[in-house]
Amino acid sequence: MKSRRYFLKQTLGFTSGLTLYENSLNPLISFFNRNKDFEVYIPMPVQVVIDDVGWWSGEDGSKQQQPFRTGINRNHVPADYQAVVDLGKALGIRPQAAMILCEWDKENILRDLPSSTWMGKNWDNSKWVGPWLEEAAEIITNNQKYFELTLHGVGHEFWEGTDFTRAEWHDVNGNMRPGEVVEKHLDYYELLLRQHNLGPFPQSFVPTAFLHSFGPSPGNSKGLASILKKRGVEYINTPFGSLSNRERIQYGMFGIDDDVMTVDRGRDEFSWKAFPVEPVKDLKGPTCGMHWPNMLHPDPSRNSEVVKKWADYLRKFNDKPNMMLAPDSVYFQNQLAHHVLTETKLDGNILELDFSALENMPANIGRKELTMKIISQKPASFKSTNFEIVSRKINHENDFMYVLRLIRLSKKLKARVVISI
Repeated sequence: MKSRRYFLKQTLGFTSGLTLYENSLNPLISFFNRNKDFEVYIPMPVQVVIDDVGWWSGEDGSKQQQPFRTGINRNHVPADYQAVVDLGKALGIRPQAAMILCEWDKENILRDLPSSTWMGKNWDNSKWVGPWLEEAAEIITNNQKYFELTLHGVGHEFWEGTDFTRAEWHDVNGNMRPGEVVEKHLDYYELLLRQHNLGPFPQSFVPTAFLHSFGPSPGNSKGLASILKKRGVEYINTPFGSLSNRERIQYGMFGIDDDVMTVDRGRDEFSWKAFPVEPVKDLKGPTCGMHWPNMLHPDPSRNSEVVKKWADYLRKFNDKPNMMLAPDSVYFQNQLAHHVLTETKLDGNILELDFSALENMPANIGRKELTMKIISQKPASFKSTNFEIVSRKINHENDFMYVLRLIRLSKKLKARVVISI
């Protein structure tokens, strides 16, 4: 059987660069280096993002001017929240659960925010107030290592009187809702978090209906990212195909919008209400995006069967030299910046890294650590005066693959790793 190394040599030759990701808006080359002894990669991180978590009703209510919700033929139960945690535990990651919170309102405070629900000032959520709220809240708060509560919305759509328009934060033309209304929706999202002690305001955001503007939309002096930044949000995940002002994106698969990283989600494999599913397609970009029904079973007691399929599917990407599963969204942002912007040069057994392009990043991105994968034909060891190195070896076909976690020890723009075999 021919090794993967042989295949690469025959099909790619010995060039130093390889296109690992092609963004439809801005083709981007991400480099790896190779010589006769080593191959060096800064792998593309993959973040798991699950939309529309938080509903208790599964009904698609859009024909009645209610939200689209998840569109499944049963109501949601605490076991559906446990499914997110179980996926995280199976993979050692922290999936992002983009949550809608209106059906968590046990005090009917949303009567004072009529644009957030289909009932307006007559909002009554008593139907969904019960012990399941406390049970689900306990699952979330006791498993924060495997469940990242991510801002999605209060009611998903935007109501003016009895009729809604899409969506809560921006309209279909990419125009942000009035700034004071946006601020009020965010205030009430935080109040709903407090009702159930679900933790601080999220640091990540997924726009409802994927309607978002990169930077200010017409008539606004500031964009949504700037408003969210003041509340501690550092990262936005959304498809660039539906992003307004996407020509402003600076780095192909991500952009920086007032210090907030905005990442191209690409296209999800499945429809938002496909239920259940079996993932098979290759990932082309840094997000494995799905909607809550995609990881659930019609019988909640069998959710684990679907979760296992997702875990088995995702695990294989972590084994590839040019990809890795991000343990959480903070590591994801740092790794993605390095994957795109850090330059590598391999000279014999000396690996040089250049971080100059990261100087344009916000202060929280790319300054501390990154992951590299190095493939060697023989057992290898690594040392550096610039990094603290934590490595582990994985047998990889006819070679050895080393996963290196490099922690930067200085602010120098260049660093070196010596590889010994």
